[in-house]
Amino acid sequence: MTPTSLVKPEIQAFIDARQWGKLREALEDWPPPELADLLLSVELHDRVLLFRALRREMAAEAFSHLDPGDQEELLAALTDQETRSLLHDIAPDDRTELLEELPGQVTRRLLNLLSPEDLAEARQLLGYPEESVGRLMTPDYLAVHPEWSVEESIAHIRQWGQDRETVNRVYVVDVNWKLLDDLTLRKLILADPEARITDLMDESFVSVAASDDREDAVRIIQRYDQVALPVVDSGGILLGIVTVDDLLDVAEEEATEDFHQISAVAPLRMGYWEATLWTLYRTRIGWLAILVFVNLISAEVMAAFEDTLTAMVTLAFFIPMVIATGGNAGTQSATILIRALSTEDVLMKEWWRVFLREALVGITIGVTIGILGGSLGLFRGGWDLAAVVMLTMVVMLLITNLLGMTLPFLFARFGGDPAVASGPLVTTIADVVGLLIYFSIAAWILGI
Repeated sequence: MTPTSLVKPEIQAFIDARQWGKLREALEDWPPPELADLLLSVELHDRVLLFRALRREMAAEAFSHLDPGDQEELLAALTDQETRSLLHDIAPDDRTELLEELPGQVTRRLLNLLSPEDLAEARQLLGYPEESVGRLMTPDYLAVHPEWSVEESIAHIRQWGQDRETVNRVYVVDVNWKLLDDLTLRKLILADPEARITDLMDESFVSVAASDDREDAVRIIQRYDQVALPVVDSGGILLGIVTVDDLLDVAEEEATEDFHQISAVAPLRMGYWEATLWTLYRTRIGWLAILVFVNLISAEVMAAFEDTLTAMVTLAFFIPMVIATGGNAGTQSATILIRALSTEDVLMKEWWRVFLREALVGITIGVTIGILGGSLGLFRGGWDLAAVVMLTMVVMLLITNLLGMTLPFLFARFGGDPAVASGPLVTTIADVVGLLIYFSIAAWILGI
């Protein structure tokens, strides 16, 4: 019976009738993500009964697809023995993520329920830095030795592969567990059964260190089109693997974080509806409060040129255009460079090349927009005002374009997230710069 042929009322009928055998049989072929959705679609009491009815492997996989809040709610309804079994069955990397996300007191309870082996494994994974590859890796992989025959290796895979994270790649290690190579399962299957593993090795493989940043692993797995990466220590000892599904989650999380920071919002590490009003307030108020004080500089600039503005009121007509254009140009430049830095399309050492390139782009855009703005100035106030507006656009767009590309480099240089340099921050600084340039040029050309 397929997922689409069994609708919720039938499942509810099985639950109400306590027909656990039929329910388990009906759900046997359901994918874990759909099982997770099904669990969330029923009341909590029935959810617990439904969860208990699933086979242990299915229950563990479905559990790993639930959000942290839903996981915590379900765990609270399970007995200690059920929780202990569940923690043993879920993958080590999923267990680590669960222990990271739950409140401290809940995490302590779960650690106390782990078996000695699982507890040692969890403590090892939790001992790595929060954003490191070590937190994502799983020790459930397949390894063979170079002196084994292909036939022996395949027999080993059949024996131990059932519970491993992936069998697509098999890792070759020496007696000290140092990584020597990795082989595709396809290569093993097609090889002569009597051949030795050493005959298949080319010693060409890609690995990551457990201490590496997880974003580095995302870039590597994308570049080399792998489904898993071996994780080694400083001596090349194989510690575990990190799989593409976990790294896709990282990529999504990092992209979401960048989206938030580009809009001057502190990263929201939960769903919108899971966040409290206080959380939503706290993620936004910080930068907004800071930018209020930065905007006061704009007011001071206008106050400093009060005589210039009073002498030619027509200048006020172009203030919104100056502010908006400068801010938009700076944001465009910052956004492009943030993306280029995050994908390593642009490296930190290429700063000067980028500077010269963006200077040329800024001048070109400035001349184009300057001609448009100057035409409006000519219509509103004559040749003098046209000259002021045109020259302002050229100089301002050059400077704000360079400002937009420089800030991401500065944040990255000092260990910050370049995404913070975009959006409201660039716009606010560009407002101040644009007004200062505008009134300075006006005072110079108009002699006020």
